[in-house]
Amino acid sequence: MIRTLLCLFSATLALIAADQPAGRSFLMLGGVTQIVDAAGKVTWKYPAATRDGEVLPNGNLLLTLSKTKAYPGGAVVEVTRDQKVVWEYKGTQTEVNTAVLLENGNILLTEAGNKPRLLEVARDGSIKVEIPLGCQVTNHHMQSRMARKLPNGHYLVPQDKTVREYDAAGKVVWERQSPESTADNRSFCCLRNAAGHTLISLTVGSHLIEVDPAGKIVWELRDGDLPGVPVNRTTALAWLPNGNIVFSNYAARAPQAKVVEITRDKKVVWTYTDATTQGVHEFQLLDDAGKPLAGVLR
Repeated sequence: MIRTLLCLFSATLALIAADQPAGRSFLMLGGVTQIVDAAGKVTWKYPAATRDGEVLPNGNLLLTLSKTKAYPGGAVVEVTRDQKVVWEYKGTQTEVNTAVLLENGNILLTEAGNKPRLLEVARDGSIKVEIPLGCQVTNHHMQSRMARKLPNGHYLVPQDKTVREYDAAGKVVWERQSPESTADNRSFCCLRNAAGHTLISLTVGSHLIEVDPAGKIVWELRDGDLPGVPVNRTTALAWLPNGNIVFSNYAARAPQAKVVEITRDKKVVWTYTDATTQGVHEFQLLDDAGKPLAGVLR
């Protein structure tokens, strides 16, 4: 009887272990732009700082570039694996944030500057959608971050200390201000699931919140909630089909975890760190074949 129970217990532990990743492959975006495999090995690098990006179906990468001499207003570029630029949009203001290939073939991006705006840009460079963003204009860098298009055609935009949902005509139809805090609680990423809940990262506040459609906080994570794993300037987010949440700690440096996966009840599943002196601004989880991990919101 005891032997049977021990066997069942061992089998259960094996199943649990099999369901938890030993590591995850992902595209890292920030001061260092690279792809890391599940063993932590760097398999691809790009020699520029980035803000957002993704692996495309054709294997190329779409990247939002930080401003440089070549791109004084920032840019979105599509590059091949041998680093050849095959498409680009040059920013017209202070910087560009967001880079997403939409189902209609357009590229979603946001520009920060005196006229902050969200754009859908066609491959021929023409602007198909332009929505002014109601941001402050005294600090361009802090205006907006990772905008995403929702299945209903609306746009979810983290801007200043608020997350706003704009409809296709540019009207604000939903918003959630950051919680009151002594920290500069600016929103960085925001994801909306099928239940209408919105997951938001608040960078300087080192705080994640999930709110329901009415804006009520139904789940949150703060520094100190994960024993041995600091929560340190949260930026990027991914919401997995099993309910797990992956986030990046932008201010973390080794040995602190730069990317962390947790369960809903705040159990740490997986962490990543490296020896680079740069933080993880954004990331995209990949499968073993190097393609975007299926079913993930990011």
